[in-house]
Amino acid sequence: MSVQPIDTSLEAQTRARDLAQIASDAHGSDILVLDIASLTTLADYFVVCTADNVRMLRAITRALTDAGETGGMQLKRVEGTPDSGWVLMDFGDVIVHAFGKTEREFYQLDRLWADAPRLLVIQ
Repeated sequence: MSVQPIDTSLEAQTRARDLAQIASDAHGSDILVLDIASLTTLADYFVVCTADNVRMLRAITRALTDAGETGGMQLKRVEGTPDSGWVLMDFGDVIVHAFGKTEREFYQLDRLWADAPRLLVIQ
């Protein structure tokens, strides 16, 4: 009996898509999934999303945290707070950047990682 290796890139891609959908369901906007695997060893995917206000940013991060706890996606680390306008959530092979509008425009991760293929865009 041979054991087939698990395609971790497919699992990471599915996790990134799922996290993007969770952010969308929590009223995140301008959601982008970037495939950064060939550009860095930080992670395989970035999920970048925007919240209209602090309350919505809090709701998005809560939904993502809950998904990590109940959906088997291990949330390894969280940096920032909704009040700061930028929350980074490290799910290992997927890193979620949840921004307020002003912070998203200021930091322009989309431009910084412009060489990364776009896996998914949710307006």
